[in-house]
Amino acid sequence: MPLDDASSSSAVTAESDIQTPVYARVAGILREAIVEGTLEPGTVLLEEPLSQLLGATRTPIRQALLQLEQDGVVSRFEGRGYLAGAQGVAVRRVPLTPGMLGLDGETSPIRKVPRWELIYNEVERELIHLSVFGRYRVNEVELARHYGVSRVVAHDVMLRIESLGLVEKDERQRWVVSPLDDARIVHLYELRWLLEPAALESAAANIPQDALREISARLRTAMRDYTSATRETLDALEHDLHVRLLSYSPNSDLLKSLQRTHGVLMLSKHVLGFTAPMPPRKDTFLAEHRDILKAIQDEDVPLAATRLREHLQASCEKVLERAKHVRAHYAQQLPSYVTER
Repeated sequence: MPLDDASSSSAVTAESDIQTPVYARVAGILREAIVEGTLEPGTVLLEEPLSQLLGATRTPIRQALLQLEQDGVVSRFEGRGYLAGAQGVAVRRVPLTPGMLGLDGETSPIRKVPRWELIYNEVERELIHLSVFGRYRVNEVELARHYGVSRVVAHDVMLRIESLGLVEKDERQRWVVSPLDDARIVHLYELRWLLEPAALESAAANIPQDALREISARLRTAMRDYTSATRETLDALEHDLHVRLLSYSPNSDLLKSLQRTHGVLMLSKHVLGFTAPMPPRKDTFLAEHRDILKAIQDEDVPLAATRLREHLQASCEKVLERAKHVRAHYAQQLPSYVTER
């Protein structure tokens, strides 16, 4: 996977391939091409050519460009699209080639986008919102019909959502949404603050310095430009700390256990700036991220684990408030493939 080091263990690679969003992989490829100079400053970047070269749909391409703009790697100009590099560079309107992106041109660096991925994010968003209200039944046949995909594609989507603990099978083998009520949110966070520090302690020695520098730079940019931070930026920061860094742990069973707690991560991903307000500037969560990263860079792993546990304990209360806000302000609208249980 392009964003993470190829030298990582096979367990890390497999876990990252499942969990790293496509937009993050796209952003990694573009960032590296710009830093290495194969994508020259001022080159115009448009969604459609990038989509064709990278084998990804336009939605993750758009998200990646927004993330890179937030990080100062690309910039807007008077024309359509973005420019490689910071503002003020001369515009270069040239056709994009695989070589400019550091690719060999023979295979897709992202991989051919499977059909399930085209609808996954929307289904995940619908079900995570419904989960804070209670239990619902999901009809796989109706899901396939709703999106005009095959039953196999619909089943693949549900299996991936199940891996996050958002749905489960009932006694009659029917899909049901697993409620994210207050008690379950607390239980999931209790599991996270027990397991994530342990995963970080086992991962610390394997985290490449380049990855730490990249993550720290992205965090510094977000802290500096917080007033213009996007939902995608905050989601990337959460992914950096709670998924990417931990993925370097050699304990694959521990990582699989943690994946079942990621429903609460998805809750914040889909409600911030949408049905719940963005965290205020005075919120300390970015400073908490910074302290954890600094402890890792200082090779004080016990302190990093302690700071991570404290961060998760503080985050639990915030997520409870977000769920409460969703219940109060988000109108329940059942998609055609969901029914009351």
